[in-house]
Amino acid sequence: MSATTPATSFRQDATVISLVGFAHGTSHFFHFMIPPLFPWLMAEFGLSFTQVGLAMTVFFIVSSTGQAMAGFVVDRFGALRVLLGGIALLSLSGLFLAAAQNFPMLLLAAMVAGMGNSVFHPADFTLLNRRVSTTRLGHAFSVHGLSGNLGWAAAPVLMIAVATEWGWRASGIAACLVGLLAGAFLFVNRSLLDDAAVAVVDGRRGGGGTFAFLGVPVVWMCFVFFFFTVMAFGILQNFAAPIFEKSYGFSLALATSGLTAYLLGSAAGTATGGFFATQGQRQDAKVAIALGVAGLCAVGLATGAAPAWGVVTLMGIMGFGAGFSGPSRDMLVRRAATSAFGHSAYGRISGFVYSGIDLGLATAPIVFGPFMDAGRYTDVLWGVAILQSLAILTALNVGTRSRA
Repeated sequence: MSATTPATSFRQDATVISLVGFAHGTSHFFHFMIPPLFPWLMAEFGLSFTQVGLAMTVFFIVSSTGQAMAGFVVDRFGALRVLLGGIALLSLSGLFLAAAQNFPMLLLAAMVAGMGNSVFHPADFTLLNRRVSTTRLGHAFSVHGLSGNLGWAAAPVLMIAVATEWGWRASGIAACLVGLLAGAFLFVNRSLLDDAAVAVVDGRRGGGGTFAFLGVPVVWMCFVFFFFTVMAFGILQNFAAPIFEKSYGFSLALATSGLTAYLLGSAAGTATGGFFATQGQRQDAKVAIALGVAGLCAVGLATGAAPAWGVVTLMGIMGFGAGFSGPSRDMLVRRAATSAFGHSAYGRISGFVYSGIDLGLATAPIVFGPFMDAGRYTDVLWGVAILQSLAILTALNVGTRSRA
């Protein structure tokens, strides 16, 4: 089946969406394979917060670089094969973590995990675009985002529980088993996801050279858009709790509830956004409105004047706006890709533009960490608002260029 085939059955679409969502949840699980173990790793190897944090910087830099390259492999050999290879690397990273004897070996485990993680966005979005009816893509992108959130939520629970009971090395083994089981499940259902033949056909239809997409401004604008939006999220992910603890005088529990509200709001927004993503041609306007609401919430928090209940509420609304924009954002990227290259370059374009996500996550703590160290906590929230505003301008530019 090619990307231009008429609408497939609901059952087939739902199965493909579920399988790809499951794979995405697995990749997000490994995002949090190492962070929950920071207390154990710091005690074991005598590390500082900066050193253990470097492991995640390595993870995201490797993932960002690999993601841009993985797209070419997806377009050449098909998304399923690359996806299974990525899961195998994630499983291997769990073994490397369990066997780590020093800090360099810990960084090696993070690097292997980053390599495995790098394949998921180009592979996932290629499979969804090739195997799911266009009318259901909004819901597909919504499930894709939600499954990632579930993977994030599951990892700390499992890793901490196993480490508490049997030690942190056992948590590495548990992560390895998660990857092996996920890979086995996808392999058993490979007939529903195999797109190697489609990759060959679409590759023959494609125009331009292998790197021709890099000469298209709208592709670069999509990359920048992801960098801005995810860097804003990276700030909150890393610093929301200490910001509210220091600037508002909250307890750690209350400060942490602000980030929890954001994540729950984001999940609800992602689920809701799937119903609107495929309606009409102005996905950029939907993204702009949703991020505009999120940006206003960030401004309200940056003033430092919100009451305790207001902080949690504003964080929840901000998360909803950011989550709501997700499915429309993915549809916007799809339209930008197909407007220039049809269906022939999903993998390489997705790999390149979505690598902005990993780069944003790797950059946020480096840029805004010094503000935190200097006690300029509300300035960090102003940074969130500025980044979301820049993302709005970029999304509108992408929409205008892709329609043209």
